[in-house]
Amino acid sequence: MLFEDTYRTVAEPVEGFFKDKGSKFISFVFPVSSENEAKAHLLELREIHPRANHHVYAYRLGMDRMQYRLSDDGEPSGSSGRPILNTLYSKEITNVLVIVVRYFGGTLLGIPGLINAYRSATEDALENAEIVVKHLFSLYKLSFSYVQMNDVMRIVKELELPVSEQLFEMECSLIVEVRTTLLERFMTRVEKVEELKVELV
Repeated sequence: MLFEDTYRTVAEPVEGFFKDKGSKFISFVFPVSSENEAKAHLLELREIHPRANHHVYAYRLGMDRMQYRLSDDGEPSGSSGRPILNTLYSKEITNVLVIVVRYFGGTLLGIPGLINAYRSATEDALENAEIVVKHLFSLYKLSFSYVQMNDVMRIVKELELPVSEQLFEMECSLIVEVRTTLLERFMTRVEKVEELKVELV
């Protein structure tokens, strides 16, 4: 069982392929963390494959099953974007964009054929993907004087907080990743350190 601040996603972009009755379905999977990132990949693929008949896609963000978007891009409604999204749900992965580029082969596949083709192309790419577990977190900046260093570092060490930036001079600062499930403990601990400034980045 995954913790409530843990999610599964793909480590890096991968590709897959499916062919049926002359039609080619090339699938592209990308890890994404925002809608803008997804749009940028889509624009890029439209430029790389301008002659393709369809650029069907679906993406899912965050832990909520309601954070998604899909497009059939001219294919019959429900025949293409939805099977891609359902595959993401069944594999329990999120923060993922799948684009399937179709080159029409001249023979109509019908709705069941299209559902199978888009699902199979997505599954083929995901079979090539490395699935990784990541954590939802917030970034906090800790500002403190050099004398408070030991107190602050003790909290960082005990809660195993990854440090993304640090500055150690007379005035010191750290930017740390705090997992959602650790937030309460983190706040309780830092409040006890006098004159420690904490701000959400």
